[in-house]
Amino acid sequence: MVRVLLIVLASGCVLACDAPPSALGDAGDPRRGAEIAALGGGCGCHTPEAGPVGAGGVAIETPFGVFYASNITSDVTHGIGAWTDAELEGALRRGVLRDGSTEAPVMPYHLYAGMSDADIRDLIAWMRALPPADRENPPHEVWLPFPRLAFWGWKLLFAQPIVAPAVAPAAGVERGRYLVDHVSICGDCHTPRNVFGAPDTSRYLAGVIDGPIGDVPNITPDDAVGVGEWDEADMVALLQDGMLPDMDNIQGKMADVVEGIAEGPGYFDAPTADLEAIAAYLKTVTPLGQRRP
Repeated sequence: MVRVLLIVLASGCVLACDAPPSALGDAGDPRRGAEIAALGGGCGCHTPEAGPVGAGGVAIETPFGVFYASNITSDVTHGIGAWTDAELEGALRRGVLRDGSTEAPVMPYHLYAGMSDADIRDLIAWMRALPPADRENPPHEVWLPFPRLAFWGWKLLFAQPIVAPAVAPAAGVERGRYLVDHVSICGDCHTPRNVFGAPDTSRYLAGVIDGPIGDVPNITPDDAVGVGEWDEADMVALLQDGMLPDMDNIQGKMADVVEGIAEGPGYFDAPTADLEAIAAYLKTVTPLGQRRP
């Protein structure tokens, strides 16, 4: 991975500059931000099982090493208490850290890049309302020799420029697409990845086997291996109650994002209309029969 990235950087074939930060305007609404967080699975990667919400330190294993989710509480020393809104927007949507370096793509900023200004503003307000947790961020344990350079190269190669809307679509399939791709980021777990760890868009939502978080199901409307035989009410029921159509219950990471971790928000806290929009959109995506990468 590093070899390819260095070739790209050294050749000068790819030039890039970060888009200027969005004008987020006034402070957001933390209550509305809690709904956005719920639609994002409670930002559960940042919450340890024993809590508190957003305290960070959760290990995320990847083929490139172990990354640790950051503290996103209002703690000034270890969390985001000293960050400005513009700095937080830069990290969330553009992968730019406070020192100007590039964030590891294990934080899916390339997907959150399409989140609307209004939703980002409200999500930041929710983060600022999280009680401070005095928990230090552990250093990542990666084998890449020049990790920040590699992260920058990954961004040049795989983070497609996205113009975020000021306000998200209000309803229907288009809102469902927006939520799936840029808030709930379903593809981050349900889409297979290439050797560089970037989503393989040709197998969008087709499921993963033996990935970093284990097996992840196909959620395209394929009748054989996907959710083609489910109706939209089945999908909404899973997101609200964690129940499958056969009356079994979900387990593992999906259960965490539905139920929330350590009393944090999950899909069951999200507005029903938004879950219905997600279900409506998933019924429209291309059905893919492959179960394995």
